[in-house]
Amino acid sequence: MIKNIGSKIASWIDERYNLEPLRNLIKHKKVPAHRYSIWYYMGGVTLFLFFVQLLTGILLLLYYRPGEDSAYESVRFIVTEVKFGWLIRNVHSWSANLLVLFAFIHMFSVFFSKAYKKPRELTWVTGFILLVLTLAFGFSGYLLPWNELAFFATKVGTDIVGVVPIIGEPLKMILRGGEDVTGATLSRFFGIHVAILPAIFTVFLVAHLFFIQQQGMHEPEKFKNLPENKKKYIPFFPDFALKDLLFWVVVFNILIFLALYFPWELGNKADAFAPAPEGIKPEWYFMFMFHTLKLLPAHILFIEGELFGILIFGVAAVIWMLIPFIKIKQKHGWKIQPLTLIGILVVFFIAVMTIIGYLV
Repeated sequence: MIKNIGSKIASWIDERYNLEPLRNLIKHKKVPAHRYSIWYYMGGVTLFLFFVQLLTGILLLLYYRPGEDSAYESVRFIVTEVKFGWLIRNVHSWSANLLVLFAFIHMFSVFFSKAYKKPRELTWVTGFILLVLTLAFGFSGYLLPWNELAFFATKVGTDIVGVVPIIGEPLKMILRGGEDVTGATLSRFFGIHVAILPAIFTVFLVAHLFFIQQQGMHEPEKFKNLPENKKKYIPFFPDFALKDLLFWVVVFNILIFLALYFPWELGNKADAFAPAPEGIKPEWYFMFMFHTLKLLPAHILFIEGELFGILIFGVAAVIWMLIPFIKIKQKHGWKIQPLTLIGILVVFFIAVMTIIGYLV
């Protein structure tokens, strides 16, 4: 009976919206099977963690009250009075960190597998923009509990923004809503975090997924060069989808473990008149930039050291986004391609500066 009802509903929808393209997609979509296939799942895990962020964020929004006199108290109410509120906040906080981690893993796996090459240039560009937006989510959401650490970290972060020539000072004023970090800053960051960034993120996410769907999964050069009878594929439905789901379950279990055994501390309420706590540091995904800026001398030639570092990071980010359009010839005798070597150096730099930043 249930099957008949389901068939009638499907027929009713099919009659009006023609589900034949969807059925063809389910029947014929295939994924290359090779030794590097595991990296295909990183994008799916990143997408899953975004959905976790979305769901837990909506649940937190039911009780969170933005405001200098209400934000901290509402978060404390969530973690102490609301049933499982502490768990939802911990899951939201940890999934934000895992989201950034897997976004980085996904980006570098795409880079080293050369999946950004023609015709996937726009897939890479939209993916990079999504990573930048993810970092913006982390930065804007960090202030929302209105605790001491977030207050001073935001103050330092917006001060760095203010160093940028021409646009830096106006942008800092826009972010802060005034000269200093105040309740107006909290309201601005709340609006950015729950309205502006999600709207922009959704546009680029839809575009990114559309490009992937149109072009299919990237095939490595060695796989492309194989004879057709030696190429192996697996159906997207259900084989690849079930494996992807298995990765989601594994990551979800890790997420719950972290949320249960490593709770996210609320700390003390922000006080603009209190001294900044010693050893204040940003989230780990900003640490390599933060520590690099600390190591720079006061002046490099005629430019302030901090400004020089920001300009270098900005130019490097633009170049990284435009990697698909950059052609570097491989010199005779080189075993590693120049772009691959650059990628290895970038990963090494980020890892080393992050580790040193936490050790010192």
